Amino acid sequence: MIRGNRVVRLILIFTLIMGVSSLVVMLAGMMKERNNSYITIVPEEMELVQLEEPKDGDPIAIVDTTLGEFRFVLYPEYSPNAVKNFTELAEQGYYDNTYVFHSESGVYSAAGAANRDGSAKDSSHELVERELHQNLWPFKGAVLAMNTTIKQNFKEKIIGGGTYYNGSRFMLVNTVAFDDTFKEELLTYSESQELAKAFIEKGGVPNFSQQMTVIGQTYSGIEVVEKLASLETNNIGNYKFPAEDVMINSVKISTYSLEEESLKED
Repeated sequence: MIRGNRVVRLILIFTLIMGVSSLVVMLAGMMKERNNSYITIVPEEMELVQLEEPKDGDPIAIVDTTLGEFRFVLYPEYSPNAVKNFTELAEQGYYDNTYVFHSESGVYSAAGAANRDGSAKDSSHELVERELHQNLWPFKGAVLAMNTTIKQNFKEKIIGGGTYYNGSRFMLVNTVAFDDTFKEELLTYSESQELAKAFIEKGGVPNFSQQMTVIGQTYSGIEVVEKLASLETNNIGNYKFPAEDVMINSVKISTYSLEEESLKED
């Protein structure tokens, strides 16, 4: 499913993202003021901030799991509402002893579910409007707030669009396979060579581009992200549940310190 009909998929993805099609641009212009389905991408103004190292004082999340710890920098300047939602929940202890409830064939995992079946504790933190930004992409190690629902009026149900929402649960991106053919397609069909090259060099899942809110980027413990995406699973309904429970023990919100990270590595 991830790699099927790659040429058509890539044309569609990067047409929507980069605005190559005048029809797409027109529709986006018609709907952008009343929903969060589309954003305008300006390649020459794009800053791929996820490729940068964290700086002292940057907000971070430290996630302790039963398979090890990983850390990611948060992006409140680009996804303020989703980061606020995640941070508040973490500081309340919401994520303590929550479940990793999906693992997708080495590509990504989903976590932060209060219940074993992948559901949230309640609906109070599940209606945060989706935030998309041209500086944030689903590179390997990206942390995404999972979409929960979409609200559409009658017209939007016919022509598309609507307001998308995300919530408490989050996705950890590993990567699809980038063979030579796939790399060539990315370079050929992307309006931004810098973006295409970043995916090729860093890995990730281009299919998810501008589909979910990116809240962070893993900078430490990427091997844990890889493990979580590659668990033995049982297919039940919409999810591939880990065959054995894998838990988020805790999520701590802190700030990045180069000195602390250096001592940890030693």
